[in-house]
Amino acid sequence: MIVIKSPRFERAYKKLHANQLVDANNAIAKVIEKPDIGEQKKGDLGYLRVYKFSMVNQLTLLGYYLDENDEIVLTLIAIGSHENFYRDLKN
Repeated sequence: MIVIKSPRFERAYKKLHANQLVDANNAIAKVIEKPDIGEQKKGDLGYLRVYKFSMVNQLTLLGYYLDENDEIVLTLIAIGSHENFYRDLKN
């Protein structure tokens, strides 16, 4: 499986503190292990799957896209709190 990080994801990931990185890395590992764990979105964001997890007692969303054509390619799109998460992805 190939894992690609979008620039938006990398910017948000870089800003995380050490204790947040542990939870984020665990969530990423779960998504890599079982890519269909996230909820498939509908409408404008139909391509997106979102995995919800707790990061330092706060609900956090990990948005990703799964492409299964020739090789399985997992593209990590965004990570962040629920506030404005979907609005920012539509833009």
